[in-house]
Amino acid sequence: MTPAPELIEPAFEFCFELRVDVADAIPVGGSDEGEGLHFAGINGGAFEGPRLRGRILPGGGDWWHGRGLTVRLDARYVIEAELPGGAGRAAIDVVNRGTWRTEPESFERMLAGEPVGERELYYRTAFVFQTEHPQLQWLAESQFVGYARPEPGRVVIRVFRLV
Repeated sequence: MTPAPELIEPAFEFCFELRVDVADAIPVGGSDEGEGLHFAGINGGAFEGPRLRGRILPGGGDWWHGRGLTVRLDARYVIEAELPGGAGRAAIDVVNRGTWRTEPESFERMLAGEPVGERELYYRTAFVFQTEHPQLQWLAESQFVGYARPEPGRVVIRVFRLV
């Protein structure tokens, strides 16, 4: 019998935190109460962390489909990164898909305007980044996941690279 190959434990590197300013969601189908398809435009924002910093360009948006207390997310937008060493800026296409779900108690607290943390929400996303800039190819050549949380008028996502 051939010995099993050594397996690695998953590890993650924190890269940056996105602070995405979003417009109020509008129903595209379904209802205002969260059922069906909705769209929230992206108004801008910023991101910063040990690997990258910059701004989120206005435009793009987040399409989401809700059923009960579970939502499927599909966002697409462009960020502009500051290049290392002050060498200018470069655009990066972002595709971010994920799932948001919570328990009725946490949802009621959210509706009341109380903060609900990452441990109380399952708000997880997976990123695909595209850019032609050679200094940023590590974004296009790696897998990324995000832990998200809502804040008034924005979504905050901590972005981790799977190493």
